Amino acid sequence: MIRVALDLLGGDHAPESVVDGALLALDRTPDVEVVLVGPVALAEQLLQARSATGRFRVVEATQVVEMDEDPAKAIRAKRDATVRVAARLVRDGQADALVSVGSTGAALAAAVLTLGRLRGMSRPALAAVIPARSGPLVLLDAGAGTEATVELLAQFALAGSAFASIRLDLAAPRVGLLSIGEEPGKGDELRKQAYDALSRLPIDFVGNVEGSDVPYGGKADVVVTDGFTGNVLAKGLEGAASMLTELVREALTSTPERAAAAVDLLPALAGATASMDPDALGGAVLLGVKGVVVVGHGASSAEGVASCIAVAARAAREGLVPHIAAALADLLASSERTGALPSLPTSPPVGAA
Repeated sequence: MIRVALDLLGGDHAPESVVDGALLALDRTPDVEVVLVGPVALAEQLLQARSATGRFRVVEATQVVEMDEDPAKAIRAKRDATVRVAARLVRDGQADALVSVGSTGAALAAAVLTLGRLRGMSRPALAAVIPARSGPLVLLDAGAGTEATVELLAQFALAGSAFASIRLDLAAPRVGLLSIGEEPGKGDELRKQAYDALSRLPIDFVGNVEGSDVPYGGKADVVVTDGFTGNVLAKGLEGAASMLTELVREALTSTPERAAAAVDLLPALAGATASMDPDALGGAVLLGVKGVVVVGHGASSAEGVASCIAVAARAAREGLVPHIAAALADLLASSERTGALPSLPTSPPVGAA
């Protein structure tokens, strides 16, 4: 059994959508045990209302990190916060993965403080698998942080390459740097320096890629950027897909001629846009911490929560973290030998319970 600790109070529609998502996950994946982390009385009330009493283990946690709070300060102050208690379960071997659709910053802070970082990662990155026309690609950072340095972008490239080799089953993932043009000299000073740094890494660096390349894919299997830009890009793709669907639905209710044309397009469009639905994507993996942590969209429905649980269970089942650690260690060792990445962080001590 794969045990997934689920933050009961995280997300815009928590706790109802979280419990409903957990029930969906149990129905679809019988080898997964979902551990609800939150107020026991509240969880029991919700389960009783759904005739699901006794289907879950519930671990008491009474505090929640609100979306408008400073995540790092709140996590340190609220020792009984749901996401921090869930992280402790993973650290102590009582769960194999953590899922939260609440504050991304809180999940990041709880994971770093409680689980610690993998060697070579100054700061974890959110790795999102983005569907593209020619096949899925990995985008990181998709929103774990808002700023980046050359060293961080180099670390993301190494971690992203290791992740794609496992998650996408690629022997030599192609890594691209998101910029405003394909030429090496395009972009701000950070992107120009990062281009040089990534060129020296032991990865298949294919140079710059533009935002318009991402939905088509084909140029890179891994797209590296800072968390601010990555989050804007991911949400822009989601919005574009949603807008196209709405335009077709509007056409269906307009003139007979437009409705007839829309009916012909609807099946193909529905299939294309469904892959960009946040509920279908299943959240992003927090890459660079010593445990499986999956962060979902704050607006996730029950379907989205279930998808996040499925992603987390798969990552734990496949031993993603030890594989990433080993692959990252090999890449880092090669980088150190060549002097491509001279400054490597060491893993900080794991935080107190």
